[in-house]
Amino acid sequence: MKYDDQIIDEVRDRNDIVDVIGSYVSLKSRGRNSYFGLCPFHNEKSPSFHVDRERQMYYCFGCHQGGNVYTFLMEYNRLTFPEAVQELAQRAGISLPEQEQTPEERQMADARTVLKEMNKQAAIYFHYLLKSQRGEKALAYLRDRGLTDETIRHFGLGYADIYRDDLYQYLKAKGYSDQQMKDSSLVTIDSQRGSFDKFFNRVMFPIMDTRQRVIGFGGRVMGEGQPKYLNSRETLLFDKGRNLYGLNYARRSRENSLILCEGYMDVISLHQAGFTNAVAPLGTAFTETQALLLKRYTGEVILSFDSDGAGRDAALRALPILRENGIRARVLSMTPYKDPDELIKAEGPEEYRKRIGAAEPGRLFEIRILHAGYKQSDPDSRTDFIHAVSKYLSRIEDPIERDNYKATVSNKYIIPRKDLDRLVDRYGLSYQMEQANEQYRRKPETEERKKEKQDIRKNQAQSLLLTWLTEEPDLYETIASILSADDFLGPLYHSVALMLFKQLDKGEKVNPARIIDQFSDLEDRERTARIFNAHLQYAPSQEEKSKALTDIVRKIKLASIEEEMTHTSDILRWQELLGMKADIQKLKLTLGPEKGGDH
Repeated sequence: MKYDDQIIDEVRDRNDIVDVIGSYVSLKSRGRNSYFGLCPFHNEKSPSFHVDRERQMYYCFGCHQGGNVYTFLMEYNRLTFPEAVQELAQRAGISLPEQEQTPEERQMADARTVLKEMNKQAAIYFHYLLKSQRGEKALAYLRDRGLTDETIRHFGLGYADIYRDDLYQYLKAKGYSDQQMKDSSLVTIDSQRGSFDKFFNRVMFPIMDTRQRVIGFGGRVMGEGQPKYLNSRETLLFDKGRNLYGLNYARRSRENSLILCEGYMDVISLHQAGFTNAVAPLGTAFTETQALLLKRYTGEVILSFDSDGAGRDAALRALPILRENGIRARVLSMTPYKDPDELIKAEGPEEYRKRIGAAEPGRLFEIRILHAGYKQSDPDSRTDFIHAVSKYLSRIEDPIERDNYKATVSNKYIIPRKDLDRLVDRYGLSYQMEQANEQYRRKPETEERKKEKQDIRKNQAQSLLLTWLTEEPDLYETIASILSADDFLGPLYHSVALMLFKQLDKGEKVNPARIIDQFSDLEDRERTARIFNAHLQYAPSQEEKSKALTDIVRKIKLASIEEEMTHTSDILRWQELLGMKADIQKLKLTLGPEKGGDH
């Protein structure tokens, strides 16, 4: 499917990249048009993911992924380029013309359609089995857990039979091929062991996206088999780290907060009790991506995990993730009950609602757990606690928030305020030094990363000038008579220079995001984003700026001349190039006080 450039430009220009990425990544402003956050494409503790509003680009200085708003959606949501255009057009309220799909796009779209329909058919079949004689034990289990027929229907719960190829035979009869079933993760196709279902003898929980489409399944074993819970593996539709169970319903809730609990049954029980704002991770530890997903719908999350040690540890892991992504979190106490279902059955929905209102702020929960780890009657252990809590408080960035918690901790745990202030300041200084030194800690490099760095060093001058021209287009007047796009070596650099110089020649506003869109290959898009994010390190004086520009232009032109000298067999042209080389070595550019000057 190919949209014309005018449509692509309009859709991109109507979707501000900071607003779009900000709905997925927590961004903080650093300057007029610069925003930073934790990169969603690799694990990191210090923000190196940069979004530039002026140039409508993003770039990670850690993993070196970058691009424009289209590239981000393609990478983050696993979309094709036409799908990214369609999603952003819908977001901006733009109607797109009907377009013909390419064979590759049609193949991908067909595969997604088949997978959606197969998941739907599997969910219908599982639900049918649950209500049939074969599913009596599974239905009895759900009813013993207190679920009504309406709740079972609402969540589309089902049953996978004890026969190992039951679903396989059903889907085969529906006309699906072995390869299609294998791609769905519902069936394992093995040349030696034959074809068998991934789920059997399990209560089935269809997992839906926010558009109410079945994208995967979870299954709880009947009896003592292992694992107790099993999830679909990742497919074209399903990524368990990027989805939340129950969000398809919870997103419609009118509550101001969302409840995060541990599993499928917790969510279902809470919804049945009237708490339709409950969601849960999909059999994995809570992820940053799931936190960003929650942030689209709420600014506050109530953690309602089990009251055992595992639930406490899960809360301790989730709290920093929520906090780092700009979500306020509170922890609901389940004591003396094990989970939400047990509490509601014993004391009713109103008691659970009261506990929501009394839920403990996340930081106070963390400090209380920290306090419980020390023997307060032992002077040495209490001293260790005071140091530990001081270190914890020193990590709170907001000075007002930090001061409020210092006052609370001082009063609640009877620590002299003066002593607490002194220790917090000491640990805060130490923490700042650690952060400053972190950039110098080296990690083992892959061969791919080494080659990447070599390419960056080799073409540094070209990247620097191209980046500089996007930031200060007036410099083009100074270098236009010396350099052309043909002086940029390497296919990608040459292509980028051609497009950038064309914009500059026409006097158009420089638009790196539009240049990125001209490359169909995702890797080329990311490499282009890297080109436009070279560091320009020079002193602010015009004299040093002129010297830096002279050095960069000289390097590019000399490399271009030497490349042509290597390949020319024309002796007259060779001598001409030799003279040009001597002239360029004497080149000295001078910039005026306001914009590029003469040379």
